[in-house]
Amino acid sequence: MSGQWSLATLLAELHDDIQQRLGRARASFGHPGVKGDASEAVWLELLQKYLPARYKADTAHVVDSEGTFSDQIDVVVYDRQYSPFIFTFQGQNVIPAESVYAVFEAKQSINAGMVDYAQKKAASVRCLKRTSLPIPHAGGVYPAKEPPHIIAGLLTLQSDWNPPFGEPLDKALTAGIEDGRLHLGCVAAHGHFALTDGAYAYTTEGRPATAFLFELIARLQATATVPMIDIRAYARWLT
Repeated sequence: MSGQWSLATLLAELHDDIQQRLGRARASFGHPGVKGDASEAVWLELLQKYLPARYKADTAHVVDSEGTFSDQIDVVVYDRQYSPFIFTFQGQNVIPAESVYAVFEAKQSINAGMVDYAQKKAASVRCLKRTSLPIPHAGGVYPAKEPPHIIAGLLTLQSDWNPPFGEPLDKALTAGIEDGRLHLGCVAAHGHFALTDGAYAYTTEGRPATAFLFELIARLQATATVPMIDIRAYARWLT
């Protein structure tokens, strides 16, 4: 029976499905906003389907206990197991900053402008205040956990550069403020990139969407659990 299955085929099919759906969204819709929404939905569905159940992925704003809101983020990966509240108001999701693991912008093509745009969106989340309380356990209390650095990235189908990965992309990724630095990116038709030890690595072979998904899961595993939120810091807004 095992000879009838191929892991390589399963992983290839996952990528091919994502690339084809992104291509159909690009070709089927004329209005840029509708086209963008369709592409965003493809990436969201990928993460909603394949990330472990402890994680959720949605389009959302992020808020902190000071009442400061981020820009709207196309894809927010956040904790649901330990998050005490997620607001939905008029169809918009609002997520506490402490619950956020990763943020991504989903666009049609990667170029310098889109890299800068994604960096600014990431910075609008990373600048938010995140509380962290000591964690009680059966044997005592663990000290408050330092909030992890939020993963950020850019997800596209195509690249406006030829070749898609080269000096122009590297220059765009290394420009800008540190709070906006992107860790991961996927250009489904060409490859993916990842920031490791301060330098970007670009991979053009393989199945980019699947490779990106696996790398994101690996980084989420390394992040472990979000800090224990100080819910009373938010409760003060009730008065």
